[in-house]
Amino acid sequence: MSRKTGLFSKVGKTRIIPIGLKILLIFICLILLSNFATNYISLQLSQRQLINLNNTIMVEQLKELYNNATNQFQIYTYSNNKDECMESMRKVASAGFTNPNSVALSVRIDGNMGFVVSNNRNSIWSKFSDLEALVEMNNRLADGISEGSINFRNIDGDYIGVYKYHEDWETYIIRGEKRSDLSENNLKIFLYISLMIVGLTLIFIVIGYIILEKEFSTLKSFTSDLIRMQKNKQLELIDISNASNDDVTYMAASFNSLSTQVNSLLGTFQKFVSKDIVAKAYSGQDVGLEGSQEELTMLFSDVKSFTYRTETLGNDIIEVLNVHYNRVIHNVHENTGIVGSIIGDAILAIYGTLESKMSKSYNAIRSAWDITHATASLRQSMIVRREEIEKTRQLTESEDRVFKAVMVDVGVGIDGGNVFYGTIGRNDISDPRQSHMANTVIGDTVNSASRLEGLTRIYHLPVIVSEYVKNEVLKESARYKFFEIDTVQVKGKTEGKKIFFPFDSNEMDDSILVKFTIFEEGLSAYYKGDWKSARKLFKEADLDVTQVFLERMGLKSAPEDWSGIWTMTTK
Repeated sequence: MSRKTGLFSKVGKTRIIPIGLKILLIFICLILLSNFATNYISLQLSQRQLINLNNTIMVEQLKELYNNATNQFQIYTYSNNKDECMESMRKVASAGFTNPNSVALSVRIDGNMGFVVSNNRNSIWSKFSDLEALVEMNNRLADGISEGSINFRNIDGDYIGVYKYHEDWETYIIRGEKRSDLSENNLKIFLYISLMIVGLTLIFIVIGYIILEKEFSTLKSFTSDLIRMQKNKQLELIDISNASNDDVTYMAASFNSLSTQVNSLLGTFQKFVSKDIVAKAYSGQDVGLEGSQEELTMLFSDVKSFTYRTETLGNDIIEVLNVHYNRVIHNVHENTGIVGSIIGDAILAIYGTLESKMSKSYNAIRSAWDITHATASLRQSMIVRREEIEKTRQLTESEDRVFKAVMVDVGVGIDGGNVFYGTIGRNDISDPRQSHMANTVIGDTVNSASRLEGLTRIYHLPVIVSEYVKNEVLKESARYKFFEIDTVQVKGKTEGKKIFFPFDSNEMDDSILVKFTIFEEGLSAYYKGDWKSARKLFKEADLDVTQVFLERMGLKSAPEDWSGIWTMTTK
């Protein structure tokens, strides 16, 4: 089941994340990763160039400092004031400092300091402490190399620099920069560029979101349609009238084609399969060979005088049956019943497999009367049509036979009880084409409903039900009044069974009630063997159903072994 929670829809417990958002997030991650990686690699590759550039600057400053040292030595030769000369060199050295830890040194061969100038006043340079660097410079000097680049260390960190030996002062003049200052500069540049990348990325995110939202609006609409279909458990067509011409639209068009085919198959499936099986299939349950004992109510309806109608109408009987079944099946489904089977002119309906507020027997009786009223309405419309024709001319003999043939009348029998309900047949999983299953109901109740329908012709009543049906309905509703009709022992049974006529109290008038009251008095006398009183009361009741009793009794008296049960000799 799908639902909307916050920004995203849910199917069950799973959130549906829009594919456009996924693509956008992936691109954001890739763009950021690419930019940061490129920035870092670029800085690493350019760091060497930066060091070389810094060395070039330090070399220029070293030349200036070296020349100044030469001049100061000449001044020292005349003035013999070493401190003033050193102070002058310090001023020239500090003028070129650009970083927090820039330094200029004058280092003797033994490591003692001539002068020290540092941009960091807290830096301590009492002596040139990096003996390895000093040894390296001395070795180079011994080899005739008096200048070059040098890496050296002090107690506050590592330095890179350039040097040149001054013969007059007998010292190495060194111009250096602390390595961490250069790294810090690189880090600052990296941070500045990263902030620019993030800012530009945010701008492009907004632009990208707008573009993707527009481009994927069609897909979003398709997803909403699919979620609605899943919720309603009904395949529909996706609206692609305003969709762009791309792969997503092609996918939706393909889905529509598949949906049309599946709906066609489902439509055919629903026409040939009962509603409870359809509901089971729709819920995703497997439909296999299975069944169980259930307490259900059966309704059996049959068209009267079907042989005559078939002989008269020929192939046209199919059209008449379709008109009839169109109303019958509608009435069955309206009353939460399912169609178990259709055999020629007869239909078997089953009640109790679907959920309902009323009992299965109540729904069956309501269906029976709906079917009876529907066929009566159809007959009345044919009568009106006949009267319209006869205003202008008389019907021919063949036309008269046709009109009689289309005056469809039905009988309905209803009984309930325990039956086997399920699917039988063959279910070949390896080759479904070889499978064939049928939904069926098996049990004596089915046969009983059929026999009760047959009794409607004998007793001239549209609907006859069993005592089981009567008892179940009276537990919950007083709408239907049940008149006992007879106690019958049908063929194949050893016990008599009471049969009842369910009359709708909403349609009953006082005259009918009086007649059936008299009939029940006559039936009581009939059971007792007082056929003389029974004949009198049956004649007074003046109902069609009394004719069968009057013909049965004739002018005779009840047999000596009379039990009140009438034994049927035919089904």
